[in-house]
Amino acid sequence: MRADGRANDELRPHEMIVDFVSTADGSCLIKTGGTKVICTASVEESVPPFLRGKGEGWVTAEYAMLPASTGRRKQRDGIKKDGRGVEIGRLIGRALRQAVDRRWLGERTITIDCDVLEADGGTRTAAITGGFVALVCAIDKLIRQGKLMESPIVHQIAAVSAGICRGEACLDLCYIEDSAAETDMNFVMDETGAMAELQGTGEGRAFTREELEQLLDLGEAGIARLQALQRRALGDRARHICPKRTLVLATNNRHKIIEISEMLGDKYRVLSMKEAGVTGEAVENGETFEANAAIKAEFVTEQTGYAALADDSGLAVDALDGAPGVHSARYCGWHGDDDANNRLLMENLKDVPMPERTAQFVCAMALALPYGKTRVVTGACPGIVTTSPRGDREFGYDPYFEYLDGRTFAEMPDEEKNQISHRARAMQQMLPVLEEVL
Repeated sequence: MRADGRANDELRPHEMIVDFVSTADGSCLIKTGGTKVICTASVEESVPPFLRGKGEGWVTAEYAMLPASTGRRKQRDGIKKDGRGVEIGRLIGRALRQAVDRRWLGERTITIDCDVLEADGGTRTAAITGGFVALVCAIDKLIRQGKLMESPIVHQIAAVSAGICRGEACLDLCYIEDSAAETDMNFVMDETGAMAELQGTGEGRAFTREELEQLLDLGEAGIARLQALQRRALGDRARHICPKRTLVLATNNRHKIIEISEMLGDKYRVLSMKEAGVTGEAVENGETFEANAAIKAEFVTEQTGYAALADDSGLAVDALDGAPGVHSARYCGWHGDDDANNRLLMENLKDVPMPERTAQFVCAMALALPYGKTRVVTGACPGIVTTSPRGDREFGYDPYFEYLDGRTFAEMPDEEKNQISHRARAMQQMLPVLEEVL
């Protein structure tokens, strides 16, 4: 039987009270058995010198035990700070930085202050668990103020202790257990069970691999329960934890939106320009597909604050020195008249024999970000321009573009075309970029 009557795999009673400090940007009072810690989050619109001009933010933490927190008055920090408090503050900061993609935070600093009201073991793990809740509350405030468009929280972080007490693996040690444990460990994990930090010491004796695995199992199960309590305490604000990134497609063309959305799958929250509230049109005055794609993507990001994906594509015919090229949609002199564009194409190729009517559909795809540089990739699909249209899918130059298998794009089902098209080939190159930056 443990000192407080719990089972070996049982957490102490936990309570997390959000908005405990009304003057803070985010706050949480966490109670873990007899341990009570106030965690507050404060936002500053600046970053440390080593981050200035880099377009990313910073998360840091400080930790202190109030004078009466242990029952015997603890001297307040003076000019020389308590070494243990500094070490624990650094631990909390390291742990909570794992929760945030600092590129999405912008050039601002969030400081988590953790002040121990009462200490009954596990103050550092309680500070990390409550500190994460305070951090999410601060992010919610920044979003409501319009200073952030999306949450930068990419991982849910919680922490718990475990140890070997009288030869048995036990979870969430109180002070009596902690002070007499043969082995003492602190686990900091994210929602996947990956470890952000692991601290372990054989206090009374060395511990075995088998005991370590027992403690790891206890820690992982305990943190899963703590994360459920974090989400419950946050309520609606829990939506800011690991959200889908918003990706605005720089188009209102329904055909293109469906095609690109199918390629992206369900990993992103995909919006059209209209759905994102974009007004006006980008001035596509670039001389290349790549330049025009970047112009469109950056225009949308500037208007919305979201990441934007744009493409510029067209038909490049070798015998016409790459024409229609960037003018494909307005080849005839005005925009969007497919019949007129195709008539002009046939007129310009009337004296060109079939073997020399080689061409390629080209697609440049650009990803613009609220931070960092725009990324551009290009995909091309080879073929030949026919002398007459074939197929019933009359979109653009598709009825006249014959792929290597002898069918025109207009003769292919959408599912097949979307696997080999120029846009599909560009997307194959863009997907790893999206994975890296979003």
